[in-house]
Amino acid sequence: MSSELPRTAVPYGIADPVERARTELKAALHAIEEKANVPKRAAKATERAAVSARDYAHRNPTGAAIAAVGVAFAVGALVWGAVRLYTR
Repeated sequence: MSSELPRTAVPYGIADPVERARTELKAALHAIEEKANVPKRAAKATERAAVSARDYAHRNPTGAAIAAVGVAFAVGALVWGAVRLYTR
């Protein structure tokens, strides 16, 4: 049954208070680890965004192309503006 639960969950039915406390501590430490692991969370968010972008590109190829051109233009303008500010 514990394999079905996430690592941050405490299963029901633990009668021993010491075992329950250990299980709760393990769950709390796993929750803190998941919350504090920024690179792992960033990788998951990037993967979700990539999947979403691919789905959008399959549904609307023209809109995806326009969005890609817009993002490229925005990045180019940002770099151009930064270089211009730096050279002044």
